[in-house]
Amino acid sequence: MAVDIKNLNHNQLNDLISKAQLRQDELRKEKVVKLREKIHALIKAEGYSFEDIFGGARKSKRAGAKVAPKYRNPANPAQTWSGRGKRPHWFNDALKAGKKEKDLVI
Repeated sequence: MAVDIKNLNHNQLNDLISKAQLRQDELRKEKVVKLREKIHALIKAEGYSFEDIFGGARKSKRAGAKVAPKYRNPANPAQTWSGRGKRPHWFNDALKAGKKEKDLVI
């Protein structure tokens, strides 16, 4: 199927590009599924399980568990931070104002 793109206007070209990208994604996903099936078949033919080869899904027992706050905003005690992840603005502002991390520890 040949498409004569010279006769398409701007909107038609954009529509064609969108449809082509969607189709490309579909083909990629189909290829991944087929490859996954081949890998599972090969592993099974050798007498192993997927977990034997790649290990089981290891989830942390603490996944999703809340971490106790480690720092508190002296200006607003309702604001706390566990010390993990990106520093909150109030923490950075306190450091700029001359406070030390140990001053903000709960």
